Amino acid sequence: MSRIAAALAVGLAMTAVAGCSASGSPAAAPTSRATSASPPTVAVRHHTRTHSPSPSPTPSPSPTRRYVAKPHYVYPVQRCHSSYSSSHHDYPASDIFTQKGCSFVAVTSGHVDEVSYVDRWDPKVDDGATRGGLSVSIIGDDGVRYYGSHLEKIAAGIEPGARVHAGELLGLIDNSGDAKYVPTHVHFGISWPTRHGVWWVRRGEIWPQRYLASWLAGGNLSPVREVRRMHKRMGDVPRCQAEC
Repeated sequence: MSRIAAALAVGLAMTAVAGCSASGSPAAAPTSRATSASPPTVAVRHHTRTHSPSPSPTPSPSPTRRYVAKPHYVYPVQRCHSSYSSSHHDYPASDIFTQKGCSFVAVTSGHVDEVSYVDRWDPKVDDGATRGGLSVSIIGDDGVRYYGSHLEKIAAGIEPGARVHAGELLGLIDNSGDAKYVPTHVHFGISWPTRHGVWWVRRGEIWPQRYLASWLAGGNLSPVREVRRMHKRMGDVPRCQAEC
């Protein structure tokens, strides 16, 4: 009996040793992979996953500019009598003569491109980049850029990237910039979009008179085709050739 008791004692001791880790701590019970300790969390918008995510799809190329099939246009000067010039010195544009404080509005829906909030024109320097004084340009949903300068004040909320709608106030007309010594007017130009700062394109690349005539009469003549043709002919940023 003593030998049997001894054998039992040895067996119990070995069982106790087998139930411990090498450090003496209780060995962890085996678990399935699904219920093991929390795996690293994969960041996914709105929720998390506990498995490896599929590879991210390759980003698609930036979409090209979309043109609205039938954009709506309005005349750029509102609330006042005005008359636009039939020509313009040195390059295509029109001076729309009116009274101080009249409204310059978006001729079509789109977004604000560039804004000049401060009149920095100095007649001693006559820098072309500052001749417009206070100014606003927008890029219409039709893909065309529209520009007005010599303003007195920029309307609230008009800043680069802001969404605007046809007829929305962009600013009030005055004699800022190099219009200081001439009758009150807004310089109006039509062109294609460029990088910021290319003022010699922004000021006007096609004659706007026939479009102004249409909009003033309640028509909806679009400059898109003419702007596209001129853009193709001149390139993105042609060299400044007048009043540079």
